[in-house]
Amino acid sequence: MTIRRSNISLRREPALIARRVILKDEKLVYVLIANKKIDYPEGRSRIVYIGTTKNGGSRIAQSVATRAKRILGLNGVTEFEARTVTCKPRQRVKMWHKLERALLLDFREKFGAIPVCNVHGKNFVETDEFGYFAKSRVARVLEDLS
Repeated sequence: MTIRRSNISLRREPALIARRVILKDEKLVYVLIANKKIDYPEGRSRIVYIGTTKNGGSRIAQSVATRAKRILGLNGVTEFEARTVTCKPRQRVKMWHKLERALLLDFREKFGAIPVCNVHGKNFVETDEFGYFAKSRVARVLEDLS
């Protein structure tokens, strides 16, 4: 009895690329960006998720794996990437949380809703986030990523 052999195929494009840049800062904010703009109530943006980690690159990889099916299921989206946003640390302040909140608050203000894959942030109320970061700089970062 002979067993029919299966054919093996190798995809040319990589499934995931990790770079050293994510190892420099452990505590950071990351943004998942689709290859196509998504409709929001007050505009269009490629940003589909804004998250934070204090564990560096491994958390970003987990987030990509967790959200891949939902993001790639969006109409017309065939790929997405993760980008990091960092800031200088300060004593006794979780700056990465403040930065995430500032990005989510400004995103919601500009586009009328939080990113499609975010769960928290819908009811955020501005506190002192823009005392730590210039609102214009946060807006420019979101514009560059959108």
